[in-house]
Amino acid sequence: MKQIIQIDSSLRLVPYFLADHRDVALTWYQDVDLVELVDGVRSPYSVKKLNAMYSYLEKHGDLFWIEYREKGEWLPIGDVTLSLENIPIVIGNPTYQHQGLGCKVLRALIDLAQQKGWKQLKVQEIYTFNRISRRCFESLGFVESGSTEKGTSLLLNLDSYKI
Repeated sequence: MKQIIQIDSSLRLVPYFLADHRDVALTWYQDVDLVELVDGVRSPYSVKKLNAMYSYLEKHGDLFWIEYREKGEWLPIGDVTLSLENIPIVIGNPTYQHQGLGCKVLRALIDLAQQKGWKQLKVQEIYTFNRISRRCFESLGFVESGSTEKGTSLLLNLDSYKI
């Protein structure tokens, strides 16, 4: 049974099935600037596309809501999935972007992957223009493992990784 992962006093990961934040998430995925960082295209999500994305992610990995504690309440600010083939992470609420929260989340997922006994983590593609995301992954030990049409793929070898 997946449990809430408490990262620090103000940041946690809540398993997708424990909360329904899709209404808030839809507002994130209406922001074409954010969608471009995620999908490489400037096209807002429909409810149908959002539900299809979450359905796929839930079947292919551990899907979490990223929640931030603000004035005593936990607010959904993004989503992330830990899978063997990819780690899509989105800080959807612009108020919380560019504060290092994505890196804290990624650190917690690396720890979770190690607990699961995984040997490596992969990132299928980070677009060339998404420098902030790439910098976060590289700061935690991910290295370039190949080129893609619009960016690069990254890899982290967990056998030699030290937290």
